[in-house]
Amino acid sequence: MPRYLVTGGAGFLGAGVVTALLARGDDVVAFDIQSSPQLSALAEKHAGLRFVAGDVCEWPGLAAIMRENVIDGVVHCAAIVGVPNALQSPLATMRVNVEGSLNVMEAMRLFGVKRMVHISTEETYGAFTADCIDESHPQQPIMAYGVSKLAVEHLGRSYALRYGLECLNVRTCWVYGPDLPRPRVPKTLIDAAVEGRPLHLQRGADFLVDHTHVSDVVAGILLVLDHRDHQFDAYHIASGVAVTLADIVAVLEDLVPGADISVGPGTIEFAPGLPVWRKGALAIDRARDCLGYEPKFDVRRGIEDCLRQ
Repeated sequence: MPRYLVTGGAGFLGAGVVTALLARGDDVVAFDIQSSPQLSALAEKHAGLRFVAGDVCEWPGLAAIMRENVIDGVVHCAAIVGVPNALQSPLATMRVNVEGSLNVMEAMRLFGVKRMVHISTEETYGAFTADCIDESHPQQPIMAYGVSKLAVEHLGRSYALRYGLECLNVRTCWVYGPDLPRPRVPKTLIDAAVEGRPLHLQRGADFLVDHTHVSDVVAGILLVLDHRDHQFDAYHIASGVAVTLADIVAVLEDLVPGADISVGPGTIEFAPGLPVWRKGALAIDRARDCLGYEPKFDVRRGIEDCLRQ
């Protein structure tokens, strides 16, 4: 059976990928700075899971994994994620996201591992020029996070050209779901509704973005990982539909009667004085046509799933 390396395997998205790979019978090496209760529980059930503690910025650890295991592919989730986190730590963002990714590619090159699925982002586009964009949209990132992810995409292409690696980019959008570790919408609104406490956001009702359930992202990643003959090296794995925060509040008010939540007009901010630039939906026609990808969660069903947890 195949064995895959998942970097960032204890994180929100990485743990989902590890779980899905194990569920279909694959062996997995999960690599992260530290383990998690979820991985520990999985290890008790699956003999095919091995956790290795390490940092993608330290090349020897990655090389040891490649040397000691026959790795059939890499799902590269390890990163400093999100514009706000990158604003706080731009140097660390570049080191982890760019240098760490180079370490992964170098280890792959030296030990003959050919395929990597890199988790990229809509932030590589910067401000959207339309409410729904496809993969040909100009990539003009605005802040360090998007810059770092676009750099990794280009570095992957250089390794593909020079060494024959296959570096495939999954561009996703605002991923949410149960146990999202970051205090971000829609999680903050869902948590307030469930806990029965008031949350009234001063602005953001008009903010339009593609909220994508983590289960759909995981399913799309596996489709990219498994597909044998890729015509493209980048795919949108998203819901394909953008909704506003006003839409999300309305869904929550319907699903949780008495929820004391609201959102005022306008857009939201990444940080005080830094409004989020224009976003929208990521068109998923390429992933649908090439991979058979079909998201299962619209925003209502996704919120229902969060409320059940």
